[in-house]
Amino acid sequence: MKTLTIALFLFQTADVPRVQPKELASHLDDKAAILQVGPNVLYRSKHIPGAIYAGPASKPEGLSLLRAAVADLPRAREIVIYCGCCPWDRCPNIKPAIDTLKQMGFTKVKALYLETNFATDWIDHQYPVEH
Repeated sequence: MKTLTIALFLFQTADVPRVQPKELASHLDDKAAILQVGPNVLYRSKHIPGAIYAGPASKPEGLSLLRAAVADLPRAREIVIYCGCCPWDRCPNIKPAIDTLKQMGFTKVKALYLETNFATDWIDHQYPVEH
């Protein structure tokens, strides 16, 4: 059953445009809106500089926070979402966030590809963080 769940997630996220951690870290000044769509405890601990808490997208209240966070943004604004709660192939937040943003008419949405989690794929590489 676990293999089936992973396969379904990979199928669902195959069409999600991604940005690699190194690429995002080198372009943090590019004015993309960065949204953390995972658990608040992760955001409060450490997050990407300038990121806005807008999640968790796996829950209805998280999707409401996401909608509110982007309500006034131009639909052509570049948006990067990330979670990092768990391995990419098990994250419950990325796909609902992408789907919601697309439904709202956003055209330049990418997900930060965190293969393992935020600590391993971002913090351990000493990319910038805020507390």
